Amino acid sequence: MARGLDNRNPGNIRQSKVRYRGEVRPSRDPAFKEFETLAWGYRAIFVLLDTYRIRYGLDTLRGMISRWAPPSENHTDVYIRAVAADTGIDPDEPLDTHDAGTMIPLAAAISRVENGTPADMRQVADGWELFLSPE
Repeated sequence: MARGLDNRNPGNIRQSKVRYRGEVRPSRDPAFKEFETLAWGYRAIFVLLDTYRIRYGLDTLRGMISRWAPPSENHTDVYIRAVAADTGIDPDEPLDTHDAGTMIPLAAAISRVENGTPADMRQVADGWELFLSPE
């Protein structure tokens, strides 16, 4: 099983000081966060992408993925092309991080690139519902 799926962290979000709802602490993985369920892991993807838009002004697929998967660790351009192909989103089109029609396919595409297997769309949708629910 892919590391991200084993950790229920389909976006392979790295360890940081940021704490997410549904995060398992301590994580069994020293480098990546671990979540209670895949839905909580997908919620974390939505939260992080929304944070990129709000805090850093990154409102395009290219901007978000360039921060998510920087060239120092990834083939960022290949990653952007793969997510754009999966979603049909133009890499330079402004995104609404509160639009399910945009964000659910985007999180699923990130999960596929990170884990090498299609996302469980029910889990992605459950993560979206968690994202929308009040803290």
